[in-house]
Amino acid sequence: MNQKLRHLAKHSKMTLALLATLLLFSLFLPTSVSAVCPACTVAVGAGVGLSRWLGIDDVIAGVWVGGLLVSSSFWFASFLEKKNVRIPAKKLISLLVFYLLTIPPLYFTGVVGNSLNTILGIDKLLLGTVVGSLLFFLSIIIDRVLRSKNEGKVFVPYQKVILPVSLLLAGSVVFYVITA
Repeated sequence: MNQKLRHLAKHSKMTLALLATLLLFSLFLPTSVSAVCPACTVAVGAGVGLSRWLGIDDVIAGVWVGGLLVSSSFWFASFLEKKNVRIPAKKLISLLVFYLLTIPPLYFTGVVGNSLNTILGIDKLLLGTVVGSLLFFLSIIIDRVLRSKNEGKVFVPYQKVILPVSLLLAGSVVFYVITA
């Protein structure tokens, strides 16, 4: 038990350090419009760190990991576009790279792949990650639909932040009810 607490404390410190770095980095970015805004990425990252720090079930943490992966990959693709980097299918390639930089290390460190940490035979963290990714994609679609109905303008301030965070939160609540 003591070893588990030390591991959790170490992981929490690393997650908080990563979030602080992301937040600091985002302060120096230009404020022009991008595919996914930096504030949204930081908000999703904060959700991941908070859920892991609080010891919340892996399926719920996975929802936020999925949202963070999609958000970060789209943000990176937008960055590449602004720098005129010519790569075909930037968003898809960025998404694949972010998944490859995240999932295999989780597997090799034993965070993913524990047969006792599953729902219906699917790893909880992976299931949450897939659902979180889909919810984040859905929030992008909803934002575009709402803007198209409002002459390209948002209905409420911070709509691009509110939609994904709300959907990820709703997904978290559903998984909480299922796993509680």
